[in-house]
This record gives sequence, C-alpha cells and structure tokens, in this order.
Amino acid sequence: MTMTCAPRSAVPVQTLGRAGMSGTWGRSALACLLVSVLIGTSRADMGAALTGELKQMSLEELMDLQVTSVARHPESLRQAAAAIQVITREDIRRSGAPSIPEALRLAGNLEVARKNAHDWGISARGFNSSLANKLLVMIDGRTVYTPLYSGVFWDAQDYLLEDIDRIEVISGPGGTLWGANAVNGVINIITRSAADSQGLYAEGGGGTQLRGLAGARYGGMLAPGVGFRVYGKYFDRDDEVLADGARAGDGWHRAQGGFRVDSDASRANTFSAHGDFYAGHEGLNTGGAAQTAGGNLVGRWSHVVTTESDFSLQAYYDRTHLLIPIVPFVLNGIELAPAGNLHDDLSTYDIDFQHRFSLGPRHHIVWGTGYRFSHDVVENAPAIAFLPTTLDRNLFSAFVQDQIAISAKLSLILGSKLEHNDYTGFEVEPNVRLQWTWTPNQTLWSAISRAARTPSRIDRDLAEPAPPRTLVLRGGRDYGSEYVTAYELGYRGEISSTMTGSLSTFYNEYRDVRSTSVTPGTILPLFFANNVAGHTDGLELSTRYQLADFWSLQVNYDYLQESLHVRPGQFDLGNAGNETADPRHQAALRSSMSLATHLEVDASLRWVDALRFQNGSVTGEVPSYFELDTRIAWVLERVELALVGQNLLHARHPEYGFVDPGREQIQRSVYGKISWRY
Repeated sequence: MTMTCAPRSAVPVQTLGRAGMSGTWGRSALACLLVSVLIGTSRADMGAALTGELKQMSLEELMDLQVTSVARHPESLRQAAAAIQVITREDIRRSGAPSIPEALRLAGNLEVARKNAHDWGISARGFNSSLANKLLVMIDGRTVYTPLYSGVFWDAQDYLLEDIDRIEVISGPGGTLWGANAVNGVINIITRSAADSQGLYAEGGGGTQLRGLAGARYGGMLAPGVGFRVYGKYFDRDDEVLADGARAGDGWHRAQGGFRVDSDASRANTFSAHGDFYAGHEGLNTGGAAQTAGGNLVGRWSHVVTTESDFSLQAYYDRTHLLIPIVPFVLNGIELAPAGNLHDDLSTYDIDFQHRFSLGPRHHIVWGTGYRFSHDVVENAPAIAFLPTTLDRNLFSAFVQDQIAISAKLSLILGSKLEHNDYTGFEVEPNVRLQWTWTPNQTLWSAISRAARTPSRIDRDLAEPAPPRTLVLRGGRDYGSEYVTAYELGYRGEISSTMTGSLSTFYNEYRDVRSTSVTPGTILPLFFANNVAGHTDGLELSTRYQLADFWSLQVNYDYLQESLHVRPGQFDLGNAGNETADPRHQAALRSSMSLATHLEVDASLRWVDALRFQNGSVTGEVPSYFELDTRIAWVLERVELALVGQNLLHARHPEYGFVDPGREQIQRSVYGKISWRY
C-alpha cells in the first residue's frame, strides 16, 4: 500500500517571476559588482576598521552575552537557567553558511538534516520526522510555524545574514513563556537594530551548487536618534541528485527585501518598525514547481519605568501564500486521484503585551498577555484536501513567572502559561526551575516543565484524497493535544581562563503523541489519533577552548535515546515509529583561526549517527556519515574575500528520508563570496 500523510517534496517556495534575475544575467551582474567593489576600495586605513568590527569575542565576553529567550528579559548567558546555545553574528560569518538552516548547524543542541535543495529537517531532542512539529521558531518575536502542520517551512525563513545579531537556541520546553509548540525547544532569531547597521554593505558570489548570490543593505539616520535600514537579497541554487545520479530537478531561486526603523530619541521610550517581503520558485523531483510568497509588518514599543521595571507592546501582521504541486494519489497500483495544485493563503494578526517589575528585593516578576487571530484559506488538490477550506482560529494567552531570590546565590523560578485555542480549549503549561550560582562563573540549574503541542489542520482537517473520492486517510475529529513533562539538570561555566563548557541532561515523558488508526470494520479510512506514548532521555555537551589568541576550538556532542510505544489496547500503523527520525549520537568539532596577513581559516567536522525512518509498517535507514565544511577568507581593507566548501568528504550522500527512488542526495559544494562594508 502506498500512502502519503503529507506530499513528499511538497515544501513551500516563493513566487518569483521568470522576469527576475536569470542565472546568466545574475552571474554577470555579480561579476560587475565584484570589479566595482575592488576598484572602489583603495584606502589603506580601511583594513584596521573592518578587522576591529569583526573582532572575535573572547570567552569571557561570550559568557557575558545578553540573552532574552530564557526569561523574556536580558540576562547573562552564564546565568541562564536553561539548555541554551547562542550563535553569534561572528559565528555565522566565519561558518560561511549562506542560509538560516545552514547556520543552525552551529548549534550543537539541534538536529539539522538537509532533505534536498530547498528543504531541511530541524528539531531538538528528537521527533525530527517529516511532519516535525515540536519546535517553536521566532524571528524578532514573530512566530513563523504554520498552522497547517505546526512545523516550520524552513525555505520561507530568510534574512540578510549580515544583519542577524544572534540566534538563541533553547533545547527543552519553553511553553511557560512562549506557549504551545515550544515542546522540545525554542529558536529565537534576533536581528540588529538600525543603529547597529549603518552604512553600505554589499555581497555577491557563486559556485557549484549555490550558483549565484547577491545582497545589499543601506542604513542611515532619519533624525537624531532615529535610524533606518533597507535591504535586498537574491540567490539561485542548483539541483541536487537522486540515488542513481540523475538530476533531481529541485533547483531553487528566491528574492527578499525589507526595511527597519528604530527610534531611541527618548531614554524612556523606544520604537521599532520593520517588515520583509519575499518570493521564490522551487523545483520538485516529482515534477512541477512549488511557489511561495509573503510578507510581514512588525511594530514594537518599549517603555522603561525604572531600572527594575519596564513594559513592551508588540503587534504584527504576517501573510503567506503557498502553491504546492501534489502528485496523484495511488493505492495498490490504482490511481484514486489525479495530480493537481494545493494553494494555501494564511493571514495572521498577533498582539503581545509584557511587563517586568520587582516586588521587594526578592521577587522579580515578568507577566504578559496576548491574542492571535489566523485566517486560513485552502484551495484543495484532487489528492489532498483540508476541510473546511476556510478556517478562522483564535488564540488567547496569559503568563506569569516569578524569579525568587532565596539567597545571593540561589534562585527559585516559578511560572505558568494559560492558553485557550479553538481546538482543545484551555491548556496549562507550568514550569519550576532552580538556579544555583555558587561562584560568579559557575551555574547549576534544574527544571521540571510541562508543555503542549496543540492540534494543527493536518491533525484535524486532512482528507486524502479529496472528497467525493474514496477516503483513505483523514484527520482525527477528536484529535487532542500532545503533552510532555520534562526533567532537566544542567551546568554552565568557565572551567578555566581558556575553557568554557555546558552540560545538559534530560528525561522527557510524552503522552498522546500522534498515531495512525484504522476504522473498525472497514479498515479505511485511516485516521490520526493520540495513541502513542513513551519517553526520551539524553545529554548535550558543548565546550569552547581558546588554544591561543588566534585559535579557538568548539566541541559539541549529543546523545539521544527514544523509547515510544503504542498505548495498551490501542493501534498505530507505524508501531510508534512514524514520529521519530533521529540520530542517537552526533558530534561536531569547529576550529577558527585568525592568522597573519588578515587570513581566516575555519573548519567544521561533524559526525551524524544513522537515522531510522518509518513509512507505515516499513523501516528504512539513512547511514551514519562524517562531513566537513571549510572557509578560507582574506580580510583586505573593507573587502572580505571568502572561499567556502561544504560537504567536502563525499561527492554526494543522503542526510534524510525514507529509502526510495525519490530520496535525494546532497552534493559537495564550493562557492566564492565577496563582501564590502562602507
């Protein structure tokens, strides 16, 4: 039996017209850009300025880095009571990563696997299946997961990487502060303010798989204390290949632009407004091309009352459009539905208020409330449908968290979030944390948390194929939320003047996880239910070592053990295997060297254990592999020339997917890039 719970290869893409930058025209434009940049940059004093701007942070500076995702207000990384890793702007630049998903490989507490030219599987602490749905992702406070399946279309998330300030990656539940879907982790992508991105920046390049890239940003001042920036970028990626070496036909090109305005003319009040607009086009190995387009507008006001009290109000509007070609629905060699296109148009309106204050010397409280409205309109394909085709959803939320100073070194953190959604009603997500900073540079923390993954449209509203055809798979009319109770223990600190480290251990208990059940008597249609339960446990280790002033090393290691089962007396077609596709072990070694004559040499070696995939009752495997990425760069005056190699140890190999003729293999890639800052 052939059954597809979600269209294989059906990942969104942006609608970029054929009149945009074609491959030949784009490469010629990039060549002209490189020549003009080199001719226009001749002053000898520029090199020192650029080197100073890109100076690598010391270990002490890294530990003092301010993060906001753990407590929803700035705090030192060394004192954050969670399993958090921070990818800095400098980390991204020196990695040579050309996209956000590739930059996320720098976080040792994530599983990142590339599916094809434009799709990735990304998760934390397991459950990285084709419908992965337990990771909350935000860009500047804007939630970017889709209500279609509660996951993230990674090909729709992009930015000019030069203007990303940092990416905060939390593994473990974050539902108390961030709400539903923050089950196994939170990724918070934070961009730089307009004041920190003044002047002109331009980049361009290309190579084997990344055939062409171009980007530019300009920032200036509108008035004293009021800064702005505008940016645009474009890239063109070539096809990956199938197992037999044939081209997969999944080439991808995408364009994006946006703006940001920040005002801090008043000490008490700051305002920001920013927006992004994108469009693109992705080939599919099943034929045809997917398209996505969209945009967003975000506004934020922050007011400082005292040093111990402030509040903020944020609102955003987000619009996305997807067009996904769907292959025919075939069952036992019989075509039940022909091919067609699935369209989805989603509008999201969100408003969020937050207030932080101190109640006496011991209680530091943050609380807030929010409302989100989504309007989803689907134009169904013959092989897959969402019913009803138009759906409005409301989400109300409120949270409170109190950090209680028991002593100068010991704090107790208590909090909970209360949400109301239109599928399951009220959800409560509490959290208890204990933080012990026994020395200024050493922190031990523990936590017990509960988080929920609320139903998505695929859980409740799916129909395969579309009526009036014979229904083979449908959403569960009574499908409820999935829950995790997580127990964590962690350490973070400066082991010596040249070494920092963090260690996080966890034990997670899951219940009501998604299963595929059969209809009594008739078998078909199959439907989604909550018949799987179980637990996971593991550890996450990360260390940084400063070998010399010019040379640093980072080592990451993750261990994950998953044990899921079908609840007694219940049934699951995949025998509790369809929701997981994760390596038991993964490790990475990163080396960064800044040598004489402005030469930078970076290398990242990673090892990923085998991944097991389930398709119904059949099991497949992605073999374990080593892989190497490198970057060599010359920082000359205000110009940076870089040569980047990705996946250098294999001509091609799979990273994800069930074994079948359509599983793609990721090829070795080399590209050059030039960046200019003025």
